[in-house]
Amino acid sequence: MIQFHQVSEEQESVRIDRYLADVFPNISRSYLQKLLKEGKVLAAGRAVKANYKVSPGEMITVDIPEASEPKIEPVDMPLDILYEDSDILLVNKPKGVVVHPAAGHTDDTLVNGLMQHCQGQLSGINGVLRPGIVHRIDKDTTGILIVCKNDAAHACLSEQLKEHTVTRRYQAVVCGRIKDDEGTIDAPIGRHPTDRKKMSVHAKQSKRAVTHYRVIERFAQYSFIECVLETGRTHQIRVHMSSIGHPVLGDPLYGPAKCPFHLQGQTLHAGVLGFIHPRSGEYMEFHAPLPEYFTQLLLKLRNTAT
Repeated sequence: MIQFHQVSEEQESVRIDRYLADVFPNISRSYLQKLLKEGKVLAAGRAVKANYKVSPGEMITVDIPEASEPKIEPVDMPLDILYEDSDILLVNKPKGVVVHPAAGHTDDTLVNGLMQHCQGQLSGINGVLRPGIVHRIDKDTTGILIVCKNDAAHACLSEQLKEHTVTRRYQAVVCGRIKDDEGTIDAPIGRHPTDRKKMSVHAKQSKRAVTHYRVIERFAQYSFIECVLETGRTHQIRVHMSSIGHPVLGDPLYGPAKCPFHLQGQTLHAGVLGFIHPRSGEYMEFHAPLPEYFTQLLLKLRNTAT
C-alpha cells in the first residue's frame, strides 16, 4: 500500500525517521527503520536513508506492505454483560483485559470472548482484529464498552462519537488534593515527542482534547473525582490529569514511579455510558458499579484520613 505525505512548514529539516514516526504513530520505529533500509521510503522520487532531512512542500512516498492479519479464534470466557439486543452489546470490562488482539495478546482479549459469545455476529468496519469494537478503553481501565453486532449500528455509534454526543463519565482516584471543586482541562493531545508509548499535551501534531472534572471526595493525599469526556483522545484523562499535577493513582506511564498501594495500573473506571440507540432512536444510559479493588481502595483512604 503506497502512501503519499507532503512535508509542512513546521517539519522543515526534521530527520526522515522522526518525520515518519510522527506521520505513522501506530507503526513501530523498528519497522519504519526496516522500510528505510529496504528503500521503500522515497523523497523527490529517490530512496532516502534514516538521516535524510525533509524540506517543506516535499512529497514523501512510503510503500507499506499489506499486513496479513491473523485469524482470531473465539475463546470461551466470562463476560459481564450489562445489556444486549440484536444490534448492540454493553460489556463491563474487568481490569487487566486487553480489548483487541495485539503483540503479546492474541487469544486472551475481549474480542476473543465476544467472538465466542456472539457467534460471528459482530460488525466488520474495524477489520478482522477489531470486530464490533467502536471505541476502546485501556487494559487496566475498567468499565463500560459498547460493542456493535452489525455495520449499520457501528456506523451510527461512530458518528455519535465523532460528534461528541456520547455521554462518557469516568471515576478516578488521583494524586494530591485538588483545590477547586470542579474544572475543565482544554489542552490538545498528540504523540509524545520522544516516548512513542506515551501521549502528551506538548506534542507538535495534536488534536483538541477537553476533559471536565469534579471532586467527589478528598483524602489526605488523594482526590476521588469524576471526569466527563467531551472528546476521546488516547489516554485523555490520564494525560490531562497528569498535566495539571494530579496523575491518576497507579498510572505506570504518567504517574509517580512508586505507588504505596498494590495496584495493577491506573485507578480509572468508565462508569457511565449514554447514547442514542441506532435502531430505536431512543437515548439509553448504562451504569457499571465500581469494581471491588476500587471500593476497597476508597475504604483504605477513608480510614487513613480518620
